[in-house]
Amino acid sequence: MKHILDNPVWHALNTENADLGHISGPAACFSPAVSPFVALVEPTQENLLDLYLTVPFDDTVIFVTDTKLDIETPWANVISIPGYQMLYHGEVPPAIEDEKTVVLEEQHIPQMLALTKLTNPGPFLPGTIDFGHYEGTFSGNELISMAGQRLHVPGFAEISAVCTDPGHLGKGYARQLVLRQVRRILSASETPFLHVKATNQRAIKVYESLGFKTRTDIFFYALTKKS
Repeated sequence: MKHILDNPVWHALNTENADLGHISGPAACFSPAVSPFVALVEPTQENLLDLYLTVPFDDTVIFVTDTKLDIETPWANVISIPGYQMLYHGEVPPAIEDEKTVVLEEQHIPQMLALTKLTNPGPFLPGTIDFGHYEGTFSGNELISMAGQRLHVPGFAEISAVCTDPGHLGKGYARQLVLRQVRRILSASETPFLHVKATNQRAIKVYESLGFKTRTDIFFYALTKKS
């Protein structure tokens, strides 16, 4: 029997994140301002064609699946990014209070976009903040580190957009923000999970040191409609 996290985008859009996107038959997608993530009930070529015909925007989308695929036309410019899905297995972290940590809100979006453009933790758009629970660390008025939530399915919440300005690495800011997210998710009686590129060994080691373990391979396919 398939685990709910084997197809996290589909189940998020069918449950806890339903208000941030829509479903059309076997295909689902988030609103274009929120996330480029799309999903299928099953990763078949027939359903990929249905996605092509029904996805409501023409920009590159990211199809997330635990299945390695050869994606055929009419999709073009297919880029496959292998990654891992990691699940938290540690204890409840102690409460962490830091005057530099700030709840990120709408007025912080320009700074959040600038930081994610600089560090490239994954797709981040003006509406991505609608997933909720974003926090950041500031140095003066400058946002230097942040983390928040993305996919949410029953029993599980994803930690996402974990990033730090390269000029402030090694100070433990991202680590502290991740632990704050872990504590918040566990306090809601849910289990934290996250996704990481397979090539990002530095981040993988950090997550493992915090109590995350790899659950499964995951694939991110960047897909563009033919012009």
